[in-house]
Amino acid sequence: MINRFIAGGFCWFARLLTGLTANWIGTEPNKVARIYYANHSSHGDFLLIWASLPDVLRPYTRPVAGKDYWDKGPIRRFLIQQIFHGVLLDRSNPREAAKGLDVMAKVLDGGESLILFPEGTRNQGTELQPFKGGIHHLAQLRPEIELVPVWIENIGRVMPKGTFVPVPLLCSIRYGAPLLLQENESKKEFLTRLENALKALSAQ
Repeated sequence: MINRFIAGGFCWFARLLTGLTANWIGTEPNKVARIYYANHSSHGDFLLIWASLPDVLRPYTRPVAGKDYWDKGPIRRFLIQQIFHGVLLDRSNPREAAKGLDVMAKVLDGGESLILFPEGTRNQGTELQPFKGGIHHLAQLRPEIELVPVWIENIGRVMPKGTFVPVPLLCSIRYGAPLLLQENESKKEFLTRLENALKALSAQ
């Protein structure tokens, strides 16, 4: 009960700070297991996506976050584990990262959705960084799961890297049309298609 109250407080604050608007351009907010993948420029990215979802979807949507940051200290650990029910990914250890993919697949099997940032690390510029291969491996494990591109506008200016006090600025989120891994599609072709879908969404 307390954790739900805290989670609601984070959503309220995020929406208040950013005047958040969510536009479902290519899909609807349906209660099905999905992979939401987005551009990444702030530690607040997943919170903004989470806050933009309808109340009914939020408990069934889990962010995937870097263990190196979120498992550091009791407060961060409490937030990511108890409040947001995140899946932590050990990016420094390939064997542990592979185990993380299995955990993500099981989350999807349970009917829950994931929020992923395939750039892998925060983007400090305006161009997308090349996507890492993990999202392709996950799509191979669960090819029937939709991948929904999500463009986050302006969050990098609200809380730039190295700052701890957010700046009030208007932000918006756009949800694009879902994609699926195609038969015999190579990793390079798949990642390029995902990147292009996100770039197209950024221009709308």
